[in-house]
Amino acid sequence: MRFSNFIALFTLKVLIVASHYKYLIAYTLPLATFLSLYLGGVWSFATLIESFLIIPLLELLLPPNQENGVVDDVKKTSMFYDVLLYLMVPVQFALLSYFLYTITFTALQPFEIVGMILSMGIQCGAIGINVAHELGHRNSAFERFLSKSLLLSSLYMHFIIEHNHGHHRNVATPDDPATARTGEPVYFFWFRSILGTFTSAWHIEKMLQKQKNSTYLTIRNRMVQLILVELSFMIAIYMLFGKMGVLSFVAISIIGILMLETVNYIEHYGLIRKLKEDGKYERVQPWHSWNSDFPIGRIVLFELTRHSDHHYKSSKKYQTLQHLEQSPQLPTGYPGMMLLSLVPPLWFKVINPRLEQVNQ
Repeated sequence: MRFSNFIALFTLKVLIVASHYKYLIAYTLPLATFLSLYLGGVWSFATLIESFLIIPLLELLLPPNQENGVVDDVKKTSMFYDVLLYLMVPVQFALLSYFLYTITFTALQPFEIVGMILSMGIQCGAIGINVAHELGHRNSAFERFLSKSLLLSSLYMHFIIEHNHGHHRNVATPDDPATARTGEPVYFFWFRSILGTFTSAWHIEKMLQKQKNSTYLTIRNRMVQLILVELSFMIAIYMLFGKMGVLSFVAISIIGILMLETVNYIEHYGLIRKLKEDGKYERVQPWHSWNSDFPIGRIVLFELTRHSDHHYKSSKKYQTLQHLEQSPQLPTGYPGMMLLSLVPPLWFKVINPRLEQVNQ
């Protein structure tokens, strides 16, 4: 074999292996959260620094990667990609337990408490809810159980009901609480989406019970079940960690929920589906979700940023999601766009001109 051919073959194998194992980078977020709790001090802000300083800076330097590669049967069915998600469940609850113990029983400076709450809250949003979202689209009861377990760690279990049966049906229409309207600041959107998601989940369950000729407030109502589980979980935290534990848990849950809703804000901001003559909306298309191909955010968030393909076919697993040419592109990755959304005038200045081109 010629040396040049050997180098080419070796490079190809390295790229294949790198493509296979790149999602291990997502575990740097739980690692940062662990270091936040273990080391304290300035390290208390480790997850915040990685998520909203290091990653956005890297994504300003690295160009987006729109290559799709080959989605073969091995990539579709390999357990490696699923195991990475499954392992996040014990990791999430181990970190939550360690967080509650540290906050409750360790002498901490006020700034350390703030840093640890921010770090664990980001962990709940970027990993807990995000992985729950991926697993919540799976068909197996085991994977859906894991999804609900992760959502429990952020007190947002009803998300799986509304997201699967409401958001994916109504996205990019006025009926979807998780679709931000043109000119709507993210702070207004938070309240509308959180309240709308909760009430929509109740409505979905009410209609389901009606179809079953069952009463509304019944233990068979999944919303009743999920609320009872969340209340029981909070009571258990209070018994083990007291008032400080419960208040800290509520704080990280709020941060995780706000992270989710900020992501919802940037994923569909201003995008609209056309109403057809028969009164129904057109089918969801790639241009009804904002897309981001910046590599670091893609990997850390398990390809959530390739959102156009996810909505186009929600049954696809994260490792098979692809760049679609028709999808509107964000100017940087999700972490950077989340920061931009917190300054509405800058957000509107950057996104609204792009939005006008998409909605023409």
